[in-house]
Amino acid sequence: MNARPMRRRQWLRCAGLACAATALAPRAARAATAQVESIVTVSQRNAAYHGWPTLARRANGQLLLIYSGGREGHVCPFGQVELMRSDDDGRTWTWPQVVLDSAIDDRDAGVLETRSGTLLATTFTSVAFEERLPDALDPSKGWTEARWTRWRSARDRLPRDERRRALGCWVIRSTNHGQTWSEPIDSLVNSPHGPTQLADGRLLYVGKQLWHSDERNGACESNDDGRSWRWLGEVPTRPGDSRDDYHEFHAVETADRRVVAAIRNHNRQDAEVILLTESTDGGRSWSEPRSTGVWGYPPHLLRLRDGRLLMSFGHRREPWGNQAVVSEDHGRHWSPPVVISGDGVGRDLGYPSTVELADGALLTAWYEQLPVNGREGGSEDQTLGHAGLRLARWRLA
Repeated sequence: MNARPMRRRQWLRCAGLACAATALAPRAARAATAQVESIVTVSQRNAAYHGWPTLARRANGQLLLIYSGGREGHVCPFGQVELMRSDDDGRTWTWPQVVLDSAIDDRDAGVLETRSGTLLATTFTSVAFEERLPDALDPSKGWTEARWTRWRSARDRLPRDERRRALGCWVIRSTNHGQTWSEPIDSLVNSPHGPTQLADGRLLYVGKQLWHSDERNGACESNDDGRSWRWLGEVPTRPGDSRDDYHEFHAVETADRRVVAAIRNHNRQDAEVILLTESTDGGRSWSEPRSTGVWGYPPHLLRLRDGRLLMSFGHRREPWGNQAVVSEDHGRHWSPPVVISGDGVGRDLGYPSTVELADGALLTAWYEQLPVNGREGGSEDQTLGHAGLRLARWRLA
């Protein structure tokens, strides 16, 4: 994914399957600063590639960190959804628990504890790894026979037609604190960090339909604690934009009871600048997306206890890392960005999500491809090394 990068969801298409208001007026916003107290790597399996995590804080204070683990690279057939827990605000973590491992690649994982105490984990499945298999026949690609055997064996767990039937957007539920999980439920849409719960108790999931001939962007809802989902409303497309170039939504309910959703944008207009759409009727209808002026992707939204919104996002250009902006008017305008981390070695990083701890500190988790023997590991080529999960503890000032 270099200059004018291929859209991620387009890149994850395989074998002919379809994958998946005007700009805000400039306004002076109060600048924020970030006081970063620590940055640590928390991956428990250092030889693997970890991707696209979500961090959540339960009502009892326990932290959940969910992600796609067990991987060999950014695209491979081995992805599974793994979960770690922390009972000391992220200082130590349990060994990973595998909560879902389908016969194809399980990717971006989100997690939410509902008001009833149910845990929901989200993911989507992909067979994009099949596009890499011809590389095994090209000596310049450096594949070993052992690697080819692993990939072919993983691919052949299901016949081709069954692999395609296994594609989808999924949620799994646990009503016993994560000891056991349900079979996958069709969530209709996907976004990296999953759904949110509204004040009226409904679960709202704003995202993108995948693996459909007509891939809509929009919202679905659950009125039964995540057991079933129904389509609610479509996010419109700005004039001149393609809806195919809107990706990786994340939504939150504001203190003034609107719902705002941030969008990763790869249209030529405002390319790689986060867009925002909003709903004043609980997700049934949405405004035309508008530019936030914030460069980066993908976004994660958090409503702080004081009512402000925090948006964290990956910064895939120098300084490689993660940044955040703050809104004091419920998402209408945003502060200049603050740097959470800026020591990355390349583009293959980000997907941050943030929680607020009891003492007001912020904890942000993301993934990042790490250096290998002094070389950079940021080209998204799985031969360059594993990607780890990192965690920053910081405060707004």
